[in-house]
Amino acid sequence: MTFRVLLIALWALGAQGPATAAQTQERPNILWLSSEDNGPHLGTYGDDVARTPNLDALAARGVRYRVAWSNAPVCAPARTTIITGLYATSLGAHHMRSAIRLPPGFRLFPQLLREAGYYTSNNSKLDYNLVGWEAIGDGESQGVWSESSREAHWRNRPEGAAFFSVFNYTTTHESQIRRRPHQAVQDPAAVRLPAYHPDAPEMRRAWAQYYDKLNEMDAQAGAHLRELDADGLADSTIVFYWGDHGIGLPRGKRTPLDAGLLVPLLVYIPPAFAHLASADYQAGGESQRLVGFVDFAPTVLSLVGIEPPAYYQGAAFLGAHVGAPKGLLFGFRGRMDERFDSVRSVRDGRWVYARNYMPHRSYGEFLDYMFQTPATREWYRLYEEGALPPVQAFFWQPTKPYEELYDLDSDPWEVRNVASVAEHAAVLDRLSEALDRHLVGTRDLGLLHEAEMLARTGDGSPWELARDRSRFDAAALVAAARLAADGRGDLAGLRRLIGHADAALRYWGALGVLVRGEGAGELLPDLEGLLHDGSGAVRITAAEALGRFGSAKQVSASLEVLIAAASLEDNPVIETVAALNAIEALGPRGAPLIPRLRALPTEHEKVSGVQASYVPRLIERIVSVHEAR
Repeated sequence: MTFRVLLIALWALGAQGPATAAQTQERPNILWLSSEDNGPHLGTYGDDVARTPNLDALAARGVRYRVAWSNAPVCAPARTTIITGLYATSLGAHHMRSAIRLPPGFRLFPQLLREAGYYTSNNSKLDYNLVGWEAIGDGESQGVWSESSREAHWRNRPEGAAFFSVFNYTTTHESQIRRRPHQAVQDPAAVRLPAYHPDAPEMRRAWAQYYDKLNEMDAQAGAHLRELDADGLADSTIVFYWGDHGIGLPRGKRTPLDAGLLVPLLVYIPPAFAHLASADYQAGGESQRLVGFVDFAPTVLSLVGIEPPAYYQGAAFLGAHVGAPKGLLFGFRGRMDERFDSVRSVRDGRWVYARNYMPHRSYGEFLDYMFQTPATREWYRLYEEGALPPVQAFFWQPTKPYEELYDLDSDPWEVRNVASVAEHAAVLDRLSEALDRHLVGTRDLGLLHEAEMLARTGDGSPWELARDRSRFDAAALVAAARLAADGRGDLAGLRRLIGHADAALRYWGALGVLVRGEGAGELLPDLEGLLHDGSGAVRITAAEALGRFGSAKQVSASLEVLIAAASLEDNPVIETVAALNAIEALGPRGAPLIPRLRALPTEHEKVSGVQASYVPRLIERIVSVHEAR
């Protein structure tokens, strides 16, 4: 679909939305109850440690979805996917704490509900990787939310209005399972640790506190359900409960495998609206239908009688416009705060496949926010002491495999990577090819380094960029990214990428040398010309490769490129963050830069919000590590 056609479709939907809804004589209210940083650790999912009576009772009246994926394993890109009906990767909004412009004319799904006469209240998470969304619409009746605040409630609606109300519980968030003091209820000795976590005191304490917080969250959900009943609305309201991604501990949250993407999803449809249920909805039962967050927006529209926009990338799983069941779910990971990564994943009913486009980076890179949790620090200390078995040390290894494949039937903890096992080659090929088709079909902007994406976007939107084939050749980028990240052979192919006219392909050529290290030593001279490239992403990647694996002369040249790129005064913040990551990766070879790092500015008027903390964090980290050597 061309961008012009997209805008026409958006306009047409806006014109038809209220009329479509008006044709429905009686429309349901919809209540969303969402919780943060928790997987399906509920009694209704068979967890015998959990104490979640209210949500278990909701499941007993409704349906429990066995396989629901958040698509992203961290809040902002996951919620961006929900609110737009598109994978955040298609918007360029997949990096944690980014601020991406939407294309002109684009509307978020609560606005479509408002246009159909619904009162939309949000209490009160607005965690989208988007800018300008608040101004969408023209006047009070056209805004995204009727009310968004800590006081937002369906009770504030005009008399007789149907409502879509959201309540978000932060009780189970990562920050809460490390808060001290905590009055423990759950016995740490009684929790069952996943195979990838060490049996250590702080880890058990974190899991026990997590279960206590789940119990508190369940009580909050129960209170809202009782309010619904007290208001006489239980028989006219469809209720969703969902978690926004996996548990807020390392190898859960931020990890695009089942551990970080599998979430609880419960839906209750009252008898008056039984006609809106799908064939797999059986009250009190379990649905095997595969559901992702990208399916939520079309499902809500479908439930109120609005046909979902054609450009949506998900499919309704309930309502008048229910789509066919899907056979695959897709996940993604981009930059996490000050640390870069790029992972894509896919699962069916049994298998999870992941492809690491930055296998030279550890899963467990030092992320300041993550390391504030005592259990994280304890786990890393045990790794450094050599006290862990391979399945628990894997998370902290300095590199990760290009491909991962896990059989969830026999390995639910995803600790036995069978990607290289011959008998599973057909499964790996099937999921790998499906992932390639998905990346091309959805115009995945993760195929560009974030700095390159932002530079190419200019005053437009990344969505528009990705649909301009002269600036974004998805098929060529998929092939280049695979060649680079695979880490095996084909140096001739990398040389062609290094010399390509397109900076996006030159980036993958440089990354391919960085991934292979000494195995691509003959290509290091080719990278010298990239130290003066017009693309910051290309310069920084080439400089890291030369700095880590090059001669003394090449190291010296790379250090000058990296320290220049590390200045906030002269570079976009994302390029500065990338340069500092590269300097840290050089280890002792980066030592000559320490005095100059100390002299760098750590703030600038062009950088605000959470991103303002990245540069000072990284400089402090690099300096402290060098001083400890």
